[in-house]
Amino acid sequence: MTHQSIGRRTISNTPVELTGLGFGASVIGNLYRVTPADDAAAAVEAAWDAGIRYFDTAPHYGLGLSEQRLGAALRHRPRTEYTVSSKVGRLLVPNERPRGVDSEGFVVRDDLRREWDFSRDGVLRSIEDTLHRTGLDRLDVVYLHDPDDHWRQAADEALPTLADLRDQGVIGAIGAGMNQSAMLARFLRETAADVVMLAGRYTLLDQSALDDVLPAAQEHGKSVVAVGVFNSGLLSRDHPADGMKYDYR
Repeated sequence: MTHQSIGRRTISNTPVELTGLGFGASVIGNLYRVTPADDAAAAVEAAWDAGIRYFDTAPHYGLGLSEQRLGAALRHRPRTEYTVSSKVGRLLVPNERPRGVDSEGFVVRDDLRREWDFSRDGVLRSIEDTLHRTGLDRLDVVYLHDPDDHWRQAADEALPTLADLRDQGVIGAIGAGMNQSAMLARFLRETAADVVMLAGRYTLLDQSALDDVLPAAQEHGKSVVAVGVFNSGLLSRDHPADGMKYDYR
């Protein structure tokens, strides 16, 4: 596979270009199992060699480990040659009652914990923290991460904060990422979002986004990034095996 064969797409009404395939960095944050540091670096290297130039991460993934590893793996690459997205909505704060390992599916120490925050200050702090962990000078795309139970603050405070940063040229594109399609359609229709990250709702097993997100994107001239295309693993092999997951379960 070559860089040219993957192709490039532009997020509608923005200068941000994505390769047709992207690298989702949750696994290098030790999702479900330990991924050794050398394997994480090799995975990013293999993606680069295959022509992938879009990399997505989030504070949630491994309590910052994914962001740290991705930033380290990309540090020697020319910054103009790749696109990075991360997410806001979960601040990482000191955990006063650590139990030794994270309770949300990542095999990492729980010295930090997640704190929901879609306020303006929370968004700005989250971006600053991500830049520090990754060592990057900027983020190309920022998504609101799983605002399922926080629509009002996400739509009225977090998204306008991201829009201000986009309009100032600090961020290239903004949106929301979720495991459901109904609220993502609302973000497309009712907010200044440029793009949504649609997880698991446009796959071989689940095409529910055909009823809401994709028509909304088409109607409003906005973009969709389809992720979780293996529905958390079930579609990643020819035959189901013990321990495989569907929709993270």
